[in-house]
Amino acid sequence: MRILLTGSAGFIGSAIGEQLEAAGDEVVRVDLMLESAHGASTPPAGTHQLDVRDAGSSEWAGLLAGVGAVCHQAALVGAGVRVGDLPAYAGHNDLGTAALLAAMHVAGVDRMVLASSMVVYGEGRYVCPEHGPQVPGARSVAALDDGDFDNHCPLCDAALDWVLVDEDALLDPRSSYAASKLAQEHYTSSWVRQADAAAIALRYHNVYGPGMPRDTPYSGVAAMFRSSLERGGPPQVFEDGAQMRDFVHVSDVARANVLALRSAVEAPRGHFAAYNVCSGRPVAILDVARQVAAGSERQIEPQVTGGYRLGDVRHIVASPALATRELGFTAEVAPEEGLREFATAPLRA
Repeated sequence: MRILLTGSAGFIGSAIGEQLEAAGDEVVRVDLMLESAHGASTPPAGTHQLDVRDAGSSEWAGLLAGVGAVCHQAALVGAGVRVGDLPAYAGHNDLGTAALLAAMHVAGVDRMVLASSMVVYGEGRYVCPEHGPQVPGARSVAALDDGDFDNHCPLCDAALDWVLVDEDALLDPRSSYAASKLAQEHYTSSWVRQADAAAIALRYHNVYGPGMPRDTPYSGVAAMFRSSLERGGPPQVFEDGAQMRDFVHVSDVARANVLALRSAVEAPRGHFAAYNVCSGRPVAILDVARQVAAGSERQIEPQVTGGYRLGDVRHIVASPALATRELGFTAEVAPEEGLREFATAPLRA
């Protein structure tokens, strides 16, 4: 099958392209080569350096001709905590996706896999031991300054316990980036109805692995921990290190995209679904830092700073059950193995 892959030169896009070609697919590679993601790098061979916001152009029309499906990975990422970031996220992610979907309709391409993110959930799911499920509001600056990082029950003020998030959870984006990812999902689901098409959104959790860029907004916390170790210092862990996340290897994420593309092509018209792409093995951030340190063979204990970022949430861990049941996806790389290997894996400059 001929597949157009946006963001093809990126960390995740590169891995997807390799797996698609290994499976015999023809991959049309497109990447804007944003400096924030790629620095001054030149596009890899065979990459069309185009802006997805200009997807209505004749050059894009030529690339979309004969395409069976689009795998849309291109996006501006990062925390997006500054108000000034809003136009950039809305432009690259929201407008870019809308322009691509419109161009696909003109070209007669009606199958899409979209890279979404766990950030659309905001906080994860919580339960009070006494009062059951609760939906916490944003943590207050005063509480964070006092070192109280937990979410609390509004009825008894007890610290809430985390539970796995499944795909029908409340969607509550809490940063510019998160809002843009949810908007991408909404544009895509609307396109499915209006264009009589089919699409799948994959909500990535914390992706890591070989080829990850170092020291950029695209790096991720595991790469930042590794960079600290390589400089001879301890990894800096925010809050108290007990915040729970799910870390999923890039090879598993790529495989999830291949499975989703096959599913989208076979799906009936009008079909839209979202799936968590995760390992299903929750891990505390402090333990992530310790695993990376152990893999580096540096006897450096991570430093728990007590610092925080307002855009961060306390816990967000996912259920992989729906993706396993409907896509046939189960992560193969366990975090405790992958994070240690990541400590010495090749990274991008």
